[in-house]
Order: sequence, then C-alpha cells, then structure tokens
Amino acid sequence: MTHILAIDQGTTSTRAIIFDGSMTAIASAQEEFPQHFPQSGWVEHDPADLWATTAATCRAAIEKSGGAQIAAIGITNQRETTLVWDRKTGKPIHNAIVWQDRRTSGMCQTLKADGFEEVVTDRTGLLLDPYFSGTKLAWLLDHVDGARTRAEAGELAFGTVDSWLVWNLTGGAVQVTDATNAARTMLYDIHKGRWSQTICDRLGIPMAMLPEVRDCASDFGETRPDLFGRPIPILGIAGDQQAATVGQACFEPGMLKSTYGTGCFALLNTGDTPVRSQNRLLTTIAYQLDGKPTYALEGSIFIAGAVVQWLRDGLKIIREARETQPLAEAADPAQNVVLVPAFTGLGAPYWNAECRGAVFGLTRNSGPAEFARAALESVGYQTRDLLTAMQADMGHSSEATLRVDGGMSASGFAMQFLSDIIGARVDRPKVLETTALGAAWLAGQRAGLYPAQAEFAAGWALDRSFVPGMDDKTRSTRYAAWQRAVEATMAF
Repeated sequence: MTHILAIDQGTTSTRAIIFDGSMTAIASAQEEFPQHFPQSGWVEHDPADLWATTAATCRAAIEKSGGAQIAAIGITNQRETTLVWDRKTGKPIHNAIVWQDRRTSGMCQTLKADGFEEVVTDRTGLLLDPYFSGTKLAWLLDHVDGARTRAEAGELAFGTVDSWLVWNLTGGAVQVTDATNAARTMLYDIHKGRWSQTICDRLGIPMAMLPEVRDCASDFGETRPDLFGRPIPILGIAGDQQAATVGQACFEPGMLKSTYGTGCFALLNTGDTPVRSQNRLLTTIAYQLDGKPTYALEGSIFIAGAVVQWLRDGLKIIREARETQPLAEAADPAQNVVLVPAFTGLGAPYWNAECRGAVFGLTRNSGPAEFARAALESVGYQTRDLLTAMQADMGHSSEATLRVDGGMSASGFAMQFLSDIIGARVDRPKVLETTALGAAWLAGQRAGLYPAQAEFAAGWALDRSFVPGMDDKTRSTRYAAWQRAVEATMAF
C-alpha cells in the first residue's frame, strides 16, 4: 500500500491523480462536466455529475496506474458550492449552487443594512457576500418546496462538495467536512472551532443539517467495498486553495501563494494568529492539523482562468487555451486595452456583486490579439489589488516571493506580466498541480506514508523564477489605468 489517490473536484472538471511513495504523480484521469446558468448571475452544477465524474476518474486513474495499491484517499474541492440532500435516499433536493452564483445578493444587502455583517466577520472572518455557502443554503430552504420543514425534522443534510463526495464514497455512512471547508460556509466560528448558533439562527438554518468538522488530516471514513474492490480509508480533506497552500509548502508565517484556476486565490500564512483585515480581505483557516488551526489572509478573484474560457467559448477567438499566449505576444504595444472581467461581480478587495465586466481603450485596430493580452493582464492587475491589501493589513510592504500554481501559471506571458506589475519575484514550482499534491500529502502523512512538514517543505522544487522587467514609472502608469477602469466599471 504505497500509493495515494488524490481527488481534485474543481469547478469545471474532476480529476483523480495517483501519487507514489515519493509523491510523484504516476497516473491521472480528468473529465469535464456541464455548467448550468438558469438565469443571469446564477451558476449551478448537477450533483450527479460531481459524483459520477469523481467515481469514473478514480477508476480510470487506478486502471492507468496498473492497479496501484491505494493506501488512502485525499480530497480537495471547489469551495463554497452548496448542496442539500435527503439523508435516507441520498437524493439532492436541488442542483448544487456554485460559489460563483450571485442569486443571494439581495439577501446579503438586507443583512448588511441590518448591521449583521459585523457579527459575520467577527466570528467567521468573512464578509457578507453571495460567494459563501450560508446564504445559498438559506435560499434553498426558502425556495425548494418543503425543504425547511424537512430540514427542521432532521431529514436533510447540508454539505460543501467534499461532504457530498464523502457521503457517496462511504455509502452515506459519514457526513463530515474539514476545518478549511467549514471556514468558507459563513456559518463556522474560526476562533472557537464550532458552528455558530447565532449565524445559523439569523439565517434560519437548523444546525442538525451541518456536518461534523474534523482536522484536514483525519479519519473521514472508508469507501464502499464495491467502488474500488476493497474499502479504502479517506484520510485527508482540504478546500482547493488551502490544499494548494499545503502543496506549495507555505507552512511559515509570511509565506504567500497564488493559485490560478477558474478564479485566482492568494493566501498569506499568518500563523496561529487570525489577522482581522482592514482592507476587505478574508480571514480564514489555511489548514488545521492535530486540532490546531493555522490562519491566513485570503484574497479571492472570481475570474482568472475563466477569462480564457470566455475568449474561447464566448468570443470564440481561440480554440484552445494555449493559443492565448502567442496572440497576446502579437498584440499592438501602442494600444492599452484594459479588460475588467467582472462577469460575476468583483471579489476582493472590492466585493461588488452587482457590477459586470467592461473593456476600455478600444480602437478600430483592436482585435483578438489585444483582447487576449488584456485578458491575461487582467489577472496580474487583480493579483496586485490583493497583494496591496495584504501589505496594508500586515502593516509593511512585503518583498516576499509569490509562489504560483494552477493551470494559468503555465503561461510564461501571464506570469512575467504578473511579476512586472507587482514588482516582485514570482516562483513557479516543478509540480504545478499543487492542489492535488496538498490533498495527497495530507492523506499520505496521516497514513504514515509521507514525511512530516519540514521534510516535505524541503522537497519543494523550483521550475522557473520570473523577475520584474518593467520600470517603476510604467508600472505605476499602467496600474493607475487599471484602477480607473475598475472605478468606471463599478460606477456603471
């Protein structure tokens, strides 16, 4: 039993990766699944798709590995996405409401007007925003026929995607989550380490619906014997951004990582001290081991890699994501096209759920190349917004190196512009899939297969460093143009 199976359930696809005893990926499988958009600003997934692609990719990866003997399973998942299902039948009462969904914007505004945001931030470290699970869950109870009555009778279970997968993997034997996913629900007191009765009461959520919260490396049950031929223990769970923080070995206070997937998420390790943001960042749990939480400041950008999908699926100016870089490199340097990709609102530090995307600086000569460049550059600008807020919260200008990962970090153009616009070194590791690696390490370390933190961190390997090549005047001028574009977008 020398292998670990990592399940990486993301926003647009599910992957299963098998790591050997040296934490090297030896086999993987991936499946995309449909996105559902019932109304403008609404985003849903079919829970059956999440489970079916998970089971299928796990079986495919095991087959590709030649029948590797799996010691344990680690799970990492899209966070905040909200599911409710019947405890007896396991049948969901509605599609999953995805983290990008903005349908509860009005509910959040009402709660803010009532002065409730201070309570939320004080206990959870979060802001009142449709992004988080709490108001999504309240919406389901209010809008699905009979849901509230059934929930109050103890018939319904709530979970984020990790809980839904564990429920199905174990045949309904366990309803659990880990501290990092719990911390993203807007229902969990990150200081006391328990669900908040005050917030649940205010949102009308019966606490009997909620899963048990455990450490990131813990016993989460065993898989049904029929799934993979024998029961396999599930020993690790972390939300995708926290798993990437672990996979990047950001174990020391002050270490910083940014993951570029569908969205972009930057986490700054603040150690055992939860730092209350004064700049509309989130205070969250980076990971929890042996009952001890390690905290982080987080900045969340809703649209990163998704802007490339928009170029492909919306504008249809590319067929594959890899075409974006040569297009961007061919853009007219005299044009300064700025794209604000607020397709589902703006995340940190603006938290404007109502604004939508905009493009500035178009000329008659603006074409696919200029759009591609503006799309890639928008990710760098948004990252600088986050890092500027983090520096203000920490009370000093950090020169810390930014560790990057995720699919978009493979773009040399995007990472070089990121380094240029933030004025700091950007390090890309040899293992880009650090999210899955983090989940694998949590499970493998719990299983006694993988080394402790210090040895794991020492094995972090650099692929390439990007260093700033832009002069200070150009950097300031271009960032000021971005800030004006954001202001105009929100004003519209």
